[in-house]
Amino acid sequence: MSASNTVSEAGLFELFVGYRDEKAFADTVSTLVDEKFASRLAKHDATLWGDEAEAESAKRLAWVDLHSTSRPLVDEIYELRANLTGQGLTRVVLCGMGGSSLAPEVICAANGVDLVVLDSSDPDFVRAALEDHLDRTVVVVSSKSGGTVETDSQRRAFEKAFTDAGIDPKSRIVVVTDPSSPLDGSATEAGYRVFRADPDVGGRYSALTAFGLVPSGLAGADITRLLDEAAAMSAALYADSPDNPGLRLGALLGAANLAGVDKLVLADGGSSYSGLGDWAEQLVAESTGKDGKGILPVVVEGKDAPNFSPSTDDEVLATYGPDGPSVVPSSGWGVTVDATLGGQLLLWEVATAVAGRVIGINPFDQPDVESAKAAAREMLEGGGDQPRPMFVDGTTTVYASEDWLPKGTATVAEAVAALLDNLDDEHGYLAVQAYLDRHRDAALAEVRPALARRTGRPVTFGWGPRFLHSTGQYHKGGPDTGVYLQVTGQPQADLAVPDRPFTFHEFLTAQAVGDGQVLADKGRPMLRLHVADAGDLAALVTLLGQGA
Repeated sequence: MSASNTVSEAGLFELFVGYRDEKAFADTVSTLVDEKFASRLAKHDATLWGDEAEAESAKRLAWVDLHSTSRPLVDEIYELRANLTGQGLTRVVLCGMGGSSLAPEVICAANGVDLVVLDSSDPDFVRAALEDHLDRTVVVVSSKSGGTVETDSQRRAFEKAFTDAGIDPKSRIVVVTDPSSPLDGSATEAGYRVFRADPDVGGRYSALTAFGLVPSGLAGADITRLLDEAAAMSAALYADSPDNPGLRLGALLGAANLAGVDKLVLADGGSSYSGLGDWAEQLVAESTGKDGKGILPVVVEGKDAPNFSPSTDDEVLATYGPDGPSVVPSSGWGVTVDATLGGQLLLWEVATAVAGRVIGINPFDQPDVESAKAAAREMLEGGGDQPRPMFVDGTTTVYASEDWLPKGTATVAEAVAALLDNLDDEHGYLAVQAYLDRHRDAALAEVRPALARRTGRPVTFGWGPRFLHSTGQYHKGGPDTGVYLQVTGQPQADLAVPDRPFTFHEFLTAQAVGDGQVLADKGRPMLRLHVADAGDLAALVTLLGQGA
């Protein structure tokens, strides 16, 4: 393993990269510099990713300037915050999915301010957000398309809750959306305060747009400093230099991927923004996971967690923060990135665009995301094949596509073992997908490291439906190397979606079943375990960790 370290003279960043193939890495960086990738990106050159990607790229590159173009928003946001806090409205709830929620979540956590992120269709999760201090709550409804069903359902629930409490929703709901979206029209007509985001920025690159800044600023985050940090980093990122950290990080990810190292294990290296991994997961997975190619992010609990230590031969180990890796990657490929939060956001966006160029994909589309949405809509409308259980073990109901589960399988333990037997020892990964309340049922996340130890393979963990707007694209569009474990359950009580012919639990179930059907149709082994109550879930955590 060879390595090199790049340090900004101004102290803006430090980037340590390690590589097994020094020539491949150096040649990739050199080619990017010779092609003037960085300066062309700064000029919004839509030809950088090839002819097929040009039309999409041409309307998705405004993110490169957001550290400047978003400045006018800041005073508007601070003025609104002062007005709201003056009325005693100090609790901010964000209704949003994917890029609309992940960036504000990490920004607010890094600033030490409270933000309630409502990014679920689980009725218990939604109800908890509705019932907690409604009298001092302001709600930010964020949807780029203006038609995101999860966000629309959450908005309807809050409108009803405010109205039932004798509160005018117009005084409590703030909308962030693209100009001329359906939500823009309806919210404007209803009299809501509307922030219109730049339509030439894709959702996962929107951290420094109104989608990232409005909820963060209203919650009390220092969004001026965030933009200053990104601006300070921009000169280095748009320079045609072999020391450009965006070129070097993107070249490392791309060169490793071409060498068959297609997992990116992300660990916090002592940063002040521990949630960055979840944000980067969506950016990298949804941008690169298509055409049978891609980089799969694996967010781990720390540098001593399995998949980081020990690692596998198909993993790039990445830490963010001042503390570098304490182990040598098994693959020989690794990176440590230390920078401010604003600098990290822009750096990873540039690096992802670079990696797309190296791998040979369009980093700005998401061709496989809509398939799961369409399947869920069909289920809600009464179409599609209703799932039939394979068997019931105690109070856990087991569903699976019939072509991989051995006949005679009769217990949850046997079904899980059969799923894990389908893991490829060299390139396979397991994705655990939990369609539950991610606060109440947080203990389920403990199965990620347990299953990583048990299998010796990369294991990801995602809360549904939020992962559908993140790694969901990679699962269906990336390499056919995954096996999938869904966990669903019964809520304590269902909750109606106002003025819609379905409940939140019916919607959540349709999302799980719809995505599972799309995976099954693509030949991906998928197992769903439906648990009846909290006791069953605790037993499942124990069962999944057996043999770890």
